[in-house]
Amino acid sequence: MTKEFWKAALIRAVKTMCQTAIASIGTAMVLSDVNWVFVISASLLSGLLSILTSIATGLPEVDKIVVKK
Repeated sequence: MTKEFWKAALIRAVKTMCQTAIASIGTAMVLSDVNWVFVISASLLSGLLSILTSIATGLPEVDKIVVKK
């Protein structure tokens, strides 16, 4: 796995973590009702799953770079 792969995989994982955090926070009625432990743990888990999925299936944006070279 190349440097480009890991960079793309990490960018994708961070975006996934942010989306999970937004969705988790959005389920609370008011900001004081947010379960921050849940938000953080769900976001970290989604990031890990994103990395594992990238390893298992590859990344189309990286495949395009490899084909062009």
